[in-house]
Amino acid sequence: MALLSSSSLSFMAPEFYNVLHHQSSSLTLSRRFPLRPIINAVHVCTPPHREFLSSLFVCETASEDELWAAACLRVRSFYDFDPNTFSVKDHKKYLAEREFEALKERIAGKRTGFGRVSCINATVPLSQLSSLSNDLCAACKFTDDGEDRVVVGTLDVNQCLRLPDEITGKKPEQGIGADFARAYLSNVCVAKELQRNGLGYELVSKSKIVAQGWGISDLYVHVAVDNEPAKNLYMKSGFIHESDEPAWQARFLDRPRRLLLWIGLSSINDL
Repeated sequence: MALLSSSSLSFMAPEFYNVLHHQSSSLTLSRRFPLRPIINAVHVCTPPHREFLSSLFVCETASEDELWAAACLRVRSFYDFDPNTFSVKDHKKYLAEREFEALKERIAGKRTGFGRVSCINATVPLSQLSSLSNDLCAACKFTDDGEDRVVVGTLDVNQCLRLPDEITGKKPEQGIGADFARAYLSNVCVAKELQRNGLGYELVSKSKIVAQGWGISDLYVHVAVDNEPAKNLYMKSGFIHESDEPAWQARFLDRPRRLLLWIGLSSINDL
């Protein structure tokens, strides 16, 4: 499933814009950090010819190791790098560090304008994936209770009225409680090696469960107007069109024009 690329990103956090070169620093990632209670993981059964997905789990991030792996997958998915570029490894690490620190800040509730934020990941045991892509395994590996796993898909659920530089949803109407009942998906991506396997659908399905557990009634996602695979995914997941980004805004931000899609969670009965 061709989901997202650096040129058709649903929403990228501000930390990914206007990147400056600098000397990257090392991080200590072994400690675990407290998050809000985790909703039970979704276990996905796959056809026999997809053995490497037979132990796929989709759940909220539970450790800094896993959060770092998710940040690395986003850099790997949203940017195209020339392998011959000088210090490309340092630059990738710098981008991952920026997203990692910003994501920790959002999850901890320290980012102005955001309520609850959750990073949801699709993960697979390293033992079932190592023969598929050495690069993916090396970049996005983490350890969970003694088992090495790989983040193969990720997204954020953001409880807020609006996302920076994006179209604002209209539901529920502005007023008391609107900032608690509206949420947006962002940074949706699936490892290119595992696209077209239903991972995006499982991530979105899990995000609905998490958002509904928060009391969210209206869930939104932004998608580039020319990103047919992503639009098909969201439509399949029950989203409908609400509004279009003005052409002038897309030109000003130097990106493809976005669509804003909406789904009402209060009417979902199959979660």
